[in-house]
Amino acid sequence: MAAYAFMLPWLVGFFGLAVGPMAASLYLSLTDYSLLAPPHFIGVANYVRIFTQDPSFYQSLRVTTLYVLLSVPCRLLFALAVAMALDQGIRAVGLYRTIYYIPSLMGGSVAVALVWKKVFGYDGVFNHFLSLFGWQGMDWVANPKTVLYTIVGLSVWQFGSAMLIFLAGLKQIPAELYEAASVDGASRVRRFVSITLPLLTPTILFNLVMGIISSFQNFTSGYIIGDGRGGPLQSTLFYTLNLYLQGFSYFHMGYAAALAWVMLIILALLTWLLFATQRYWVFYFDGQEKG
Repeated sequence: MAAYAFMLPWLVGFFGLAVGPMAASLYLSLTDYSLLAPPHFIGVANYVRIFTQDPSFYQSLRVTTLYVLLSVPCRLLFALAVAMALDQGIRAVGLYRTIYYIPSLMGGSVAVALVWKKVFGYDGVFNHFLSLFGWQGMDWVANPKTVLYTIVGLSVWQFGSAMLIFLAGLKQIPAELYEAASVDGASRVRRFVSITLPLLTPTILFNLVMGIISSFQNFTSGYIIGDGRGGPLQSTLFYTLNLYLQGFSYFHMGYAAALAWVMLIILALLTWLLFATQRYWVFYFDGQEKG
């Protein structure tokens, strides 16, 4: 009883803020609900509409998939490069860790998205930088061919969380492995390929899963830079933005709930795929078989 008494706050939060809302969302996904009238049960009609009648679903899925494919690898590569630089025994490494982590705290804010939109505007800092080399600038956030790349850049800038996790993983690699490789005449590239990279694969798996989930849920930057409608020409219509518009702009809350459950299934399948294939590329130094 004492244990359950200490667990009670968490249990209340879990069932009241997680299980309860999820059950309500699942029910609403089977209804026609406009927020202005009681929900009307319609079965799986919302899910049928998603896959057969809604072109915005496929557009938002295409935009989000492209964003994930571009942002996640770039962010992980940048985070790994910075983590390896900080793992060289430099002074004031704690200060550098803090500085590099700050963008992860600020990157999801509306203020940063607004600043980012100004930076890549026609009169922004980025065009002024290009003018120093004689290059003609453009409005990067108003061009449907380039606006998504500016949002990818904002995502890569938020590399702090992955960097800290990579740094912790690097600290766990035994130093004697590098010493033995150096004695055998292995170069830095060879040591990275044969020692660092294999022993970091569990950390890479974790960062990859978390990066895919967070990127799929991107909303703020797409909403601000895309002027709240996924513009220009729906080139920033992220999945979560489409879900938001369906629920709170068009008052199709039941349909929005169905979109949320489809996203949950997609993320669950992607996560399962990564864990199912980890036996082929994730190396655990202790030699234990994965569950």
